Amino acid sequence: MNDDSRLAAARRLDAEDPLAPYRRLFEGHDDDAITAYLDGNSLGRPLSATLGRLTAFVRDQWGGRLIRGWDEDWLQLPQRVGDRIGRIALGAGPGQCVVADSTSVLLYKVIRAALALRPERSEIVIERDNFPTDRFIVEGIAADRGLSVRWVEADHDAGPTPEGVSRVLSRDTAVVVLSHVAYRSAHIADMEAITRQVHDAGALIVWDLSHSVGSVPVHLDACGADFAVGCSYKYLNGGPGAPAWAYVAQRHLTDLSQPIQGWLGSADPFGMGADYQPAEGIRRMVSGTPPILGMLALQDMLDVLEDAGMDAVRAKSVRLTSFAVDTVEELMGSFGVTIASPRDPDQRGSHITIDHPEFRTMLSDLWNDGVIPDFRNPDGLRLGLSPLSTSFEETFIGIRAIAEKLRANLPD
Repeated sequence: MNDDSRLAAARRLDAEDPLAPYRRLFEGHDDDAITAYLDGNSLGRPLSATLGRLTAFVRDQWGGRLIRGWDEDWLQLPQRVGDRIGRIALGAGPGQCVVADSTSVLLYKVIRAALALRPERSEIVIERDNFPTDRFIVEGIAADRGLSVRWVEADHDAGPTPEGVSRVLSRDTAVVVLSHVAYRSAHIADMEAITRQVHDAGALIVWDLSHSVGSVPVHLDACGADFAVGCSYKYLNGGPGAPAWAYVAQRHLTDLSQPIQGWLGSADPFGMGADYQPAEGIRRMVSGTPPILGMLALQDMLDVLEDAGMDAVRAKSVRLTSFAVDTVEELMGSFGVTIASPRDPDQRGSHITIDHPEFRTMLSDLWNDGVIPDFRNPDGLRLGLSPLSTSFEETFIGIRAIAEKLRANLPD
């Protein structure tokens, strides 16, 4: 098949795509300077509706209500938005999710909270190839608490499996920290089976859902998960530095003790009491002032996700990544490019990673040409395909540009 035929095929897939109209809701979708945005798994495009929401908030809420806004609405926003994230994207009932802090801070909080529920145990389990923040936080907590870290090993094009996790669980395991979708390979872990294994070992599990939420349906309550965290600037399109969210299963909330005891997580913040008493329910995970501005764009994306439906979003993701895999193999297979992501779409999130030694030197030229993937060590380009804002044609154009740049970089 030649390039004209491939481009025509991509356009047919767009014409048949029931979610194609959503693409027009995003700013920059028709920007001629960016021919292929393949990094929605790092930073999602903004919705056009967010321009109006931000302007209205500054004028009517911040400017119009001033400090009265806290009592009238803003203090309740972290739990209200948290409940929407839980209902729309996480399979979580009300009262278990809250928006607060960054992913790093919330990871620290929930891991420490989980450890406090297993004080007699001395080990934390995490996969070797988890995102650096997750590993660094676990190692820091272990050093601070005098605990041991045990590592789940996985191939770089895969992720944690029930078999791999079972090999490192022991009677001393307190907490297991895993990513549901691997940040490099996009491998989807078997959440239900692994959670069951961890519980059978008497331990608790923390799931990092940063690459899942908004792209892969998750069922935290049904799987019996204990804790979860995730960011909101990828597939939830909350914008740069948008706040993260945390999930705590209802059964743990009564005994939950988190390590950053801020005044807004206390039972009576405005009582200004001498002693800290935690709030009832999920609000005890809050520490400081809620990031109100950071939740504005997130609310717009939740509206869109609710309208589209997570099952439809996942179906589009599978079609997009499968199309990308086929196109990479056709255009770059002969150049020695390998696909470092699961071939089975049921085991793959909404991005793929492709490996070649030349990719390390190509990224800046691709960006200058308006083709925007990202790079992950040791030699991978990561192609993030956000189902509601990425088209099949855009995906093809981006992969074709990478192939042409690679061909030009290779010796004759």
